[in-house]
Amino acid sequence: MAREVEKIVMRNGAVPATIGILRGQIHVGLTDEELQFLASSKNVVKVSRRDLPYVLSQGLSGGTTVSGTMIAAHKAGIPVFVTGGIGGVHRGGENTLDVSADLTELGRTPVAVVSAGVKSILDIGRTLEYLETQGVCVAAFGESRMFPAFFSSQSGFQAPYRVQDEEEAAKLIASTLELGLSSGVLIAVPCPQEQAAPGQLIEDAIQQALSEARSKGITGKELTPFLLQKINELTNGKSLDSNLALIQNNARVGSGIAVALSKLQKATRKGSLPRRGDTTLPQPVVIGGTNVDFIAKAQNSVILGGGQTNAGRVRRTFGGVGRNLADCLSRLGLTPLFLSAVGKDEHSESILHYCHHMDMSAILQLEGKSTATYSAMITSAGELSIGLGDMDIHQQITEQYVSQFKENLCRAPLVCIDGNVPLSTIQYICQLARDHQLAVCYEPTDENKASKPFLSDSWKALTYISPNLQELKAINRTLGNPLPAEAPSRLEDIIKMAAALARPLLSHLCCVVVTLGAHGVLLCGRSLGGSISLRPAPHEQTAAASLCATHYPAIPISREEIVNVSGAGDSLMAGIAAGMLANHDTDTCVRMGLLAARFSLCSYEPISPEISTSTVSQEQVQSKPWPEVKVWKLD
Repeated sequence: MAREVEKIVMRNGAVPATIGILRGQIHVGLTDEELQFLASSKNVVKVSRRDLPYVLSQGLSGGTTVSGTMIAAHKAGIPVFVTGGIGGVHRGGENTLDVSADLTELGRTPVAVVSAGVKSILDIGRTLEYLETQGVCVAAFGESRMFPAFFSSQSGFQAPYRVQDEEEAAKLIASTLELGLSSGVLIAVPCPQEQAAPGQLIEDAIQQALSEARSKGITGKELTPFLLQKINELTNGKSLDSNLALIQNNARVGSGIAVALSKLQKATRKGSLPRRGDTTLPQPVVIGGTNVDFIAKAQNSVILGGGQTNAGRVRRTFGGVGRNLADCLSRLGLTPLFLSAVGKDEHSESILHYCHHMDMSAILQLEGKSTATYSAMITSAGELSIGLGDMDIHQQITEQYVSQFKENLCRAPLVCIDGNVPLSTIQYICQLARDHQLAVCYEPTDENKASKPFLSDSWKALTYISPNLQELKAINRTLGNPLPAEAPSRLEDIIKMAAALARPLLSHLCCVVVTLGAHGVLLCGRSLGGSISLRPAPHEQTAAASLCATHYPAIPISREEIVNVSGAGDSLMAGIAAGMLANHDTDTCVRMGLLAARFSLCSYEPISPEISTSTVSQEQVQSKPWPEVKVWKLD
C-alpha cells in the first residue's frame, strides 16, 4: 500500500518521502527493505511526540503518528504531509481528557496535513472546537464546507473554511508560511462518494466497538487500533475498503497541492510577492556560497584507511557559509537579502524549496552550471576529518552581479561576505564600505580562502572578521607578521596566542571574533572601561579606548550530543549579528551566538531549525547561568 501511495504521488509530479523510525534513527524516505521491516516486524511501536526521545535513545523502530510525522517533516523542510485521518478528541473526552497529540502538534508545527478529516470513531464536534483553540486553520476541500468523517463524507459538522481546488489550498498554505505562524493547516478531503461507507452503518459499528472497548478496559494508544479493527470486522470489510480508497485519494489531492505550492513559491522567488523595496527597514545583505552538503559521520572512533568501507551515516543537508549565515539570520527575524549563485538542476530546486523562509529572490540560477556540492567526513566525536568541494559556480558571484544591488548594500545595517566569493567582488564590497562607511563582516570560510582581502589594503575597510585559529594564522602569514613556533596545548596559552595574532588586525578592524571550537570564543576589540564595543566608535573615542580580549567559554555539550560541526561557527556569528542589530549589550550578543551555535551542533542541518526569535533571544540569555568571562589587556 505504501508503495502504491508513493506511485500516486510521483504520477502527480511530486516527490514522496515516507517517514518512519528504524533502530533509533528517523528516516525521511524508506527503501523497500525498510518498508518491509516496518510492515512485518512485531516489535514496531507507535511513536508520537512524547515517544520520540525514548524510542530514539533506546534504538527502537516505529511508525510515526500524525504528530510524530509532522515533527520529522518540518525538520526535513517538507511543507505538505498526506495521511488517512488525524486523531482528535475521543468520545467522552470531556471526562477522560483523552485528546490526541495530533491536535496540539497542528497548533505548533507549520506543516499542512491533508487527511479525510478526523477518524469517525472520535468526537468530531469537540475536535473542531479544540483545533480552533489551537489556532489551526481548517478547510474542507472541494464543493462543500461539510467536514468529512473519515469513512464517509458527511459528519454533520461544517468546516470553518473551504478551498475549491489544489491551487486555492496551496495559496492558503503559502499564506501561513509567509506569515511565519508556528501552526499547521488541516485540509479535509472527503472520501470519494463511490467508495464511502454508509454513515449509519459506520455509526452502529462504532457504538458496538466502543461498548466492547469499555467492557475490556481498552484505553490510551491501544484504543484507536482496536476500534478500527473491530469496525472493519463489524462492517464486513467495508470500512477497510473506504480506508484504502481515501488514502489513495488523499495522496492524489495532497501531491497536487504540493506541486501547486512549489509553483507558487517559485513565482514568489522570482519577485511577484516579496517586494523588498516596499519595506521601511533596510535589510542586512549576505553575499556568499550556497552548497548541497553530503555529511558522512563515522560510527566508530577509529576511521580505517586503505580503501576500506567504514560504517556510518550519510545525510544530505543544505549549507554554504553565506547560505548558513542568511538562514540563521532569517530564523532570528532579520531576513537578509541573500546574493549567491546556483545551477538550474535538481539540487537548486531542493535548495530553493528548503530555503522558503529566506529572501532568495536575488539568487542567480544559471543554465549549464552545477550547484555547488560539498562532502564532509565527520568523526564519531563530531569533528571534521576531511572535506571535498565542487564549488566552481561561486566564481559567478561577480562584481557585475553584486553591483546590481548597490542601493541595497548602501542602505544595509550590516553586510556579510564569505571567502567563497571571488577576490574582485570582495574588493568591490570593501571599496563600497570605504566610500559609504558600511559595516562589513568577513567570514573567512577556510584556511585557504581566509587571506583574500589581505592580499591588498582592502581588508582595512572591513569592520568585523570571524576566523578560527588556523584561518587567523593564515591571515597573519599573508600580512608578513610573525607566527608562533609551536601550537600551545593549555587553554590560557591558546587564548594568549589568539589574542596576539588578532592584535595587528585591530589597527583597522572594529572587532576580531576568534572561534575556538569547544573552548568557546575570543572577542578582541576596544573597550572604554566596560565590555568590548561591537560598534565602530568615532576617532576620538577610538584613541581613548584600550585594546582588550574577552574569552567567553562555550556552553557545555557532550560528544554524544554533537551531530554536525559544519554550521556552528556560522550560527555563532549570525547570533552575535542579530543581537548587535537589536542593540543588545556585548555580553548578550555573544551569548546569543553561543546559544545558536549549540543548537546547530545538535542538529543534522548546519543551521538548526530549532533556532528562532524565542529560543535565541535576550530573554533566553538572561534566564541561563553562564560561565565567568576572562579579560586580557592587549595594549
